[in-house]
Amino acid sequence: MAISRTVAIVGGGISGLATAFALQEHAAAAGLSLRCTVLESGPSWGGKIVTHRIGDLVTEAGPDSFLSQKPAGLELCRKLGLTDQLINTNETGKKAFVLHGGRLHELPEGLITFVPKQLGPFLRSGLLSWTGLARMGLDVVVPAKRSGEDESLASFFRRRFGAQAFERVLEPLMAGIYAGDAEQMSLKATFPRFLELEQTHGSIIRGMMAAKQHAPPVAAKGTKRTMFVSLKHGLSELVTALVARLAQQGVDLRLGCSVNALRVRSHQPGRWMYDLILDDGSALSSESLVLATPAYVSADLLRPLTPIAGGLLEMIPYASTATIAMAYPAAAVAKSVQGFGFVVPRAEGRDLIAATWTSLKWPHRAPGDQVLIRCYLGGVGRERILEMDDAALVKIVRGELSALCGLTAEPTYVEVNRWWKAMPQYTIGHLDRLTQLDAALSRYGGLVLTGAGYRGVGIPDCIRDGAVAAEKVVRYLAGPVSPA
Repeated sequence: MAISRTVAIVGGGISGLATAFALQEHAAAAGLSLRCTVLESGPSWGGKIVTHRIGDLVTEAGPDSFLSQKPAGLELCRKLGLTDQLINTNETGKKAFVLHGGRLHELPEGLITFVPKQLGPFLRSGLLSWTGLARMGLDVVVPAKRSGEDESLASFFRRRFGAQAFERVLEPLMAGIYAGDAEQMSLKATFPRFLELEQTHGSIIRGMMAAKQHAPPVAAKGTKRTMFVSLKHGLSELVTALVARLAQQGVDLRLGCSVNALRVRSHQPGRWMYDLILDDGSALSSESLVLATPAYVSADLLRPLTPIAGGLLEMIPYASTATIAMAYPAAAVAKSVQGFGFVVPRAEGRDLIAATWTSLKWPHRAPGDQVLIRCYLGGVGRERILEMDDAALVKIVRGELSALCGLTAEPTYVEVNRWWKAMPQYTIGHLDRLTQLDAALSRYGGLVLTGAGYRGVGIPDCIRDGAVAAEKVVRYLAGPVSPA
């Protein structure tokens, strides 16, 4: 009988669960017998993926969708039999807005890709002055930077498109994804595609035009997906299906199980045994270990093994945010809300980061006689507001909606979700630090890090990175023993 190899995964968010799922696939393909244990300190699986169902309302405490352009999310849904539950954003009312000068201005379609489909709405949007528009157009003649050094998002976009386009449009669209400060965020780690376009075509606009011209024709068959997709009954359906599949496959799933310390010993030449000291005093030993925890948690566990790795992990900062969901009678909202929502540039100096008209953007989120809204607070440089209690946060958000949209009605339902140190920040030099981190951990075969703190914060990024982690583990366990 083949000896079962052992793997422990610390962290039961989407990264840890996706790693466990991919482990089963890779181990089967390699003919490897595997015993896998997943440990989660919290009371539930899924990390920041949390769906609440209140009567006919469906709210998301964390992410409400994922990018369809990154295939890992759609592929996992297919493997779990969830494809028929995927939903697109509503086809009607696809407008998005940005706040400028105290007024909401429509973002012309295509603006985010710098190739507006219609020039008229772009010019009439009022977001940019004529000088701002002219400066943005100079991207086609501004020389490319060839130094190879990392650069902040703010520096890159100001250099390519000018300060006005950056502050009024690009900063809230780009930095908003990370709840971060574009002055500190690494271009290479967050939006490497823009750097690639500059280096290849000498211009972002020329690069986008070339990519559009040479894009392969869209296949006729198959369901067409919008840029963002979700699941009909909320993203927690993905977590539920994933946990059920792992349980069927015999994965040992342990909730409410914290790891207090990590010890390492060599159980045979060239191989390590990883001993996890659990909060109840017991120990769990495994031949391979995956840490799917936030970087600062992994830092505490790894510091006794390698202070260098611990220090590098501590250098990955995390931002805190809050989401406030509110439901209103549709009749009371009237024309106060349009499109899918709006974003707020940092330069506007408002407390609100963004607002999404959830039930207008996604089907099945609220009955027809109600409108569901979600607002965002916090982020880098704006986190002090989160020290207020829930009632104060709701008051602030309602005041912002009244001032910006004229929405003064009393909500019929309110929920506040706080996310402390939840959003990793890829600051300048992030990828170089990851290279140093790999070097610091290189002597510990079978020890792998995965999660949002490293190579992508979105759900598909975490799923893909979990699959890469699983592949590394199986390759290590199935490979020859290296000299000690």
